[in-house]
Amino acid sequence: MKKLAFCLLLLALLIPRISVSEDSYDIQLNKGIRNSLEYSYALIQQSTDRRADAVALLKKAQIYSPDLPAVYFALSRAGFSFSGAGILDSVNYIVQGINAYSRNFWWSFTLSGSLFFSLILSFILSMIIIVSIRLIADMALFAHDLRENAFYIFFLLALVMFSIISPLFFIAGLLILLGLYMKKSDRITVYLFLLFLIFSPMVFKAVSIFINTSSSGTIKAIIQANEGSSNDYALSVLKNRDDFISSFSYALALKRSGHYNEAITVYKKLAEKRPAAKVYVNLGNCYVGLYNFLEEKRFNLEEAAKYYVLALNTKPVVSAYYNLSQVSREMLDFPKGEEYFKYALDQDRVAVSSYSLLSGRNPNRLVADETLVTADLWEYAVGADTTATTFGFSLIPATFIPVLALALLISFYLLTTRLKQKAYRCRKCNDILCPKCEKRIMWGQMCPQCYRSLIKLDELDVKERVARLLSIYEKQRKRRNAMKILSFILPGSSQIFAGKILLGFFFLWPFLFFILVPVTNLFFSMRSSLVSHSFFNWAALFMAIMLYFATNLITRQRISKGWL
Repeated sequence: MKKLAFCLLLLALLIPRISVSEDSYDIQLNKGIRNSLEYSYALIQQSTDRRADAVALLKKAQIYSPDLPAVYFALSRAGFSFSGAGILDSVNYIVQGINAYSRNFWWSFTLSGSLFFSLILSFILSMIIIVSIRLIADMALFAHDLRENAFYIFFLLALVMFSIISPLFFIAGLLILLGLYMKKSDRITVYLFLLFLIFSPMVFKAVSIFINTSSSGTIKAIIQANEGSSNDYALSVLKNRDDFISSFSYALALKRSGHYNEAITVYKKLAEKRPAAKVYVNLGNCYVGLYNFLEEKRFNLEEAAKYYVLALNTKPVVSAYYNLSQVSREMLDFPKGEEYFKYALDQDRVAVSSYSLLSGRNPNRLVADETLVTADLWEYAVGADTTATTFGFSLIPATFIPVLALALLISFYLLTTRLKQKAYRCRKCNDILCPKCEKRIMWGQMCPQCYRSLIKLDELDVKERVARLLSIYEKQRKRRNAMKILSFILPGSSQIFAGKILLGFFFLWPFLFFILVPVTNLFFSMRSSLVSHSFFNWAALFMAIMLYFATNLITRQRISKGWL
């Protein structure tokens, strides 16, 4: 009994090794599985432990999963060398990895979601930083105006109301308040945020789509069936669904699993509702499956050829020509087979090459299946019935946000055009002035003391003028030192501190975007364990570092020349 148990245990240990032998590739192709993701990831992991065999292991992973971007990026690292050929090969694999995104829905979808999240979050965070930096300087101006004009109390009341409605509207309220003291060009940042609020329902809708799709079992089943990574999940999830995408994918999984009659039933129902070339091609493939290389069932090949012709009459597709050539040869009509093969080559040589590479004496390999392309899957995911939610960022429904945001935009425009008498700071000593305090605004927005010290030299004695100049110089020195420190902390913050808010925003936003890309990629990687955008993480961090040093250099040069 013990010997039997030992033998069973040994067999259980050997089964995984047998399943990943060289013959397993043919086995998975016979089942219509063209992307064995788990095994390819295991090979990638092995390549990191076995450096000497890394390239061979990764090329094997490429064979098992030709549409997996991670394989190509791993090959780029493993095959890199400082020789010309090594660099070119590495770049070539990177290009192939990027191209693989177009064939892999999950990778393209999660990367798009990550970039979208990074774009939106970095934009909001940029506005929060602008408010935080400018609030220190401009709140003193607002307090001065509040003492001079009781009308400004309404701004405070509006801020309290906005903070209750939504944190986004609270930021908008603060930006409007600070925008009153901005230069005309810098007010573009306020208008940008208000426009963002106007279009925020679309943003919330997109966020809902990315989050819901990444956790949707139905879409995962559809993708696995069409990208050739699994049939079982589609068979268990997509049964009895009546939409075209789900039914097409379910029938494809049925056909590849050998349930030809059931697949024929589903495809014929689809053909009645929505005649499409890809439906007819796969319907013909089902009859090839019924033939299954049995002489007594050869009549099924004629039925298959009928549907391929019907597909060509609907829309000329290369798979229909290729399948007709294969079926014609199987029926020993070699001249016709050659004719159809030439038609297929004329239409798409690359596709024919990929079909021929996988060809074999199996129904799933003799003829080529039509699948939903990545664009179809994107259309299905985006068009899914997804309810937009504000994710707790607003007490009012998303549909009312644009109305309130538009009202704020109009109000801000009217306020900036009609409120002319606002407090301002002396450009030299930074003291607060306003038209009520000083009836005559001096040249260059200087206070009277600085004006007399720098312009009207005869109005002050030497000692008083020198003391004033030293005081101005000391204040300017402290201001420059503060800007130098800020330039090291965060790109664009020096410009925002200096009052050049729009310039600072365009320095700050891209930097935050690149910094957030690895964070948002981590979020999507947690939701899908077989997706990792490590190449784009490192690329984003590299861009963030380059942007940091470039903006820091530009800022310090402008500070030294007195342009900030």
